[in-house]
Amino acid sequence: MSKRDELITLYAKELKEKCNVTADMNLLTKVTIGCGPSIYNRDSATVSCTNQDELDTVKNNYLIKKLGLKNGPELDKAIAKVCEKLGSSNKNKYRAIFYYLLCKEFGKESVYK
Repeated sequence: MSKRDELITLYAKELKEKCNVTADMNLLTKVTIGCGPSIYNRDSATVSCTNQDELDTVKNNYLIKKLGLKNGPELDKAIAKVCEKLGSSNKNKYRAIFYYLLCKEFGKESVYK
């Protein structure tokens, strides 16, 4: 099993255990691939919900550029909702899981078809 496959399996397990979400494995795989090499770097593989610069990057680079959403307060609300869903005590808010949940939140799965 490749390192990426191992990570996808880990992400699916985390979604089930921490968020009570059964992952759409096809979508999770595509979101993970879309994250590129960031998933292999310890710092960039996770999202810090306490770092506003990082949350702004998620909003601008993922929600607006990748998913094609318009900037507005609903984007910040969705990011806050995902932070809450993943839990404040959870140190490993994996970027691929974060993006997967945002993609599902906005019903933008078609971006990955």
